[in-house]
Amino acid sequence: MSPRAPRRGNGPGSNLKPLRPITTGARLALGAAFFVLFFAAWAAATFGGLVSKTFLADPVTMLREGHALFTQHGFAKDVALTVWRVLGGFLIAAVVAVPLGIAMGAWKPVEAFFEPFVSFSRYLPASAFIPLLILWAGIGEAQKLALIFIGAFFPMVLMIAVKVGATRRDLVEAAYTLGCSDWGIVRRVLVPAAAPEIAEILRTVMGWAWTYVIVAELIGSERGIGHMITDSQALLNTGQIIFGIIVIGVIGLISDYAFKAANQRLFRWAA
Repeated sequence: MSPRAPRRGNGPGSNLKPLRPITTGARLALGAAFFVLFFAAWAAATFGGLVSKTFLADPVTMLREGHALFTQHGFAKDVALTVWRVLGGFLIAAVVAVPLGIAMGAWKPVEAFFEPFVSFSRYLPASAFIPLLILWAGIGEAQKLALIFIGAFFPMVLMIAVKVGATRRDLVEAAYTLGCSDWGIVRRVLVPAAAPEIAEILRTVMGWAWTYVIVAELIGSERGIGHMITDSQALLNTGQIIFGIIVIGVIGLISDYAFKAANQRLFRWAA
């Protein structure tokens, strides 16, 4: 008697096979379902009295406080200022880190020169530089942009260097066989091969930049989302604190999806 072949039924577990893709509609539905369950649990905990509203505002109070922030306290200016700081610090870091990372990945002497310092620096917490940055640049915009730069630059450089250095050697050898020059190898092989991964690195580091800007705004700032959160904490207004955190998450989610869409259009060969 021959052994029974494994069944490929359409039961409940058939869609949970490892690495099996799902449709876009299913992905959106599952993502939305999580948020629905999250807010339902939050409402049950606060309206049901399981958590004191002094320490955790309910969703309705949070929305009411958020409306007051925009209509009465000029919160739109805080949001715009924080977004500008994130983009400014991130772009400055990317303009320097991308070419340096490519150079470190492509040329080993460059990597040997920079890699020890970059590896050392990426372990230093960016927030530890705040006292020095305040001494050097005050509490203005330069201090906040510098903090974001420090937090984003060093890990960005190292990750880009690793991706460029991991380019398939057969592609490099094939390009040399076809008569490509050393600079042509970098421009026509290494950079195009690593470009999709570099874009994903930038998308990841952009999320880190939001952490650094909020830390910078918590200390020595007169405007911004972080400043609003600090003021709300002093007043025990958890509704405004939660609303500020959610605004950061929404902006981050939008920028993340924008990065993904741009990457898919720019690097179709990596899809």
